[in-house]
Amino acid sequence: MRNKLALLFVFFVSLINAQDKKPNILWIVCEDISPILSFYGDTTAKTPNLDALANESLIYDNAFATTPVCGPSRSAIITGMLPSSIGTIHMRTGKDVQSWGKLAYKDTVKDHLGNLVKDLNGNLIREYSAVIPENVKCFTEYLRANGYYCTNNQKTDYQFAAPQSAWDENNAKAHWKNAPKNQPFFSVFNYGETHESRIWLNKDLHLTVNPNDVPLPDYYPDNEVIRNDLARLYSNIELLDVQIGKIIAELKKDGLYNNTIIFFYSDHGGPLPRQKREIYDSGLKVPFLIRFPNAANKGRIAQLVSFADLAPTILSLANIKPPKYMDGQAFLGNYKAKDRTVIYATSDRFDEFTDRIRVVRDHQFLYVKNYHTNLPKYKNVSYRFKIPLMMNILENKDKNQLNSSQNYWFQPKTKEELYDCKNDPFQLNNVANHPLYAKKLQELRKLVIEQFEDKLDYGKFNEADLINTMWPNGIQPETSKVTSTIVNNVITLNCATEGASISYVMVDKTATDQISQNSKWQLFTKPIKLAPNSKIIAKASRIGFKESEITIISNFK
Repeated sequence: MRNKLALLFVFFVSLINAQDKKPNILWIVCEDISPILSFYGDTTAKTPNLDALANESLIYDNAFATTPVCGPSRSAIITGMLPSSIGTIHMRTGKDVQSWGKLAYKDTVKDHLGNLVKDLNGNLIREYSAVIPENVKCFTEYLRANGYYCTNNQKTDYQFAAPQSAWDENNAKAHWKNAPKNQPFFSVFNYGETHESRIWLNKDLHLTVNPNDVPLPDYYPDNEVIRNDLARLYSNIELLDVQIGKIIAELKKDGLYNNTIIFFYSDHGGPLPRQKREIYDSGLKVPFLIRFPNAANKGRIAQLVSFADLAPTILSLANIKPPKYMDGQAFLGNYKAKDRTVIYATSDRFDEFTDRIRVVRDHQFLYVKNYHTNLPKYKNVSYRFKIPLMMNILENKDKNQLNSSQNYWFQPKTKEELYDCKNDPFQLNNVANHPLYAKKLQELRKLVIEQFEDKLDYGKFNEADLINTMWPNGIQPETSKVTSTIVNNVITLNCATEGASISYVMVDKTATDQISQNSKWQLFTKPIKLAPNSKIIAKASRIGFKESEITIISNFK
């Protein structure tokens, strides 16, 4: 394995040095699936396009989300930080933002039944955009500053509004095709075919997988309702595969297939109850593969990967040194770090239920620290009431028809949980009190203390207090207006708000002051030469703050 990784490292050094150009990078991101694909040994869903990609890729057997739900997980991906380190732990803080500067946070958060959401102290939670530490950026900003054209099509869900500085394009039309000629691109395509909601939204579609053929996890009863929802999940995976086939075909048509590093992964584990929102392998472990140009390296990789590692790894592959502040570490490229020995994960508020659970996972064992043992292990999240499987499980529970494995989810919490994932793949046998595992328990307990108790963990604060810290007196802070200095028609842009980034557009002096969402905003990284008869329209943003007002700069009479 070490020889394989060493060869991969040498390959990228030679690629960058020989061609003196940065690689194109494509992310194909799906939602809510565990590693239940053929290249992980589950052939239930027929996925010829993913199979073909996997045959030319490195397949990672131990890749994990930082949180078993979308928003906090995606905040880790875009920043390289654990959600607990930057205050993006609660799902969801506000509306998903697909455009810049157009959202007003004004409502009190409600669950999917219309009930008001409260924190652990009973305080109401309002919509907000998380204000993260001022030194933390979306990693795509570093790519843009180093010559990449960055596009996102189209989901963000970062727990904060995506700043203008993060993307050249962030909309339903965003595409690598729009990159200027000879400019390397980083493009993300998000696919929702396997999202939790598609279990009920696709209920009238033809099942392409026979319910009798689906494998049943030990935590589910075996009946028609359960099997039907599992068949819908696998059928949705087949729908996803069709979409992946289309994007790969498009890449090939553009002559880019062998000039692009391709990532495929899911944003967290499976969509079904006792998967999504649960801080076990069923909610955290994801399919993850990487194809390199000309299939230069392929096979299975056992090393641990955290979603916090994606940001520094992409920078490393682009020959950009990752910032030291990142919790994640590069697992490929010129700045590859030493292999991980553990990954960390967090569980706080999911929809209307707040808790605080912290996890450390090594290659074999999963340790869970429950900070509120008075709260139930099972959370009656209203959003998943639409899943027939969920209601079926509750009905069987009420009738005392669940066996011990199926009923484990509903048992009271203990302060600590420890699972041997190799011999207990569904984490149903807590061995925390077994003397045979005392040394491992102590080892992983110490790591959780070091990561989440000795360091800053925003989960220590009640959410209402956290919001008031981020938004003093309930008012969203605002980024200061851009100022400028002009010397010999060379303009330097500045912003007084610490941590703010500046974006600008240079237009003809007769252009209107209003810039459309399709305008090509540039990231300000160095002084700008003002073209004749032109003006600059600039704005600044800091993550979690309101964008600044527009500033117009010109130097003509």
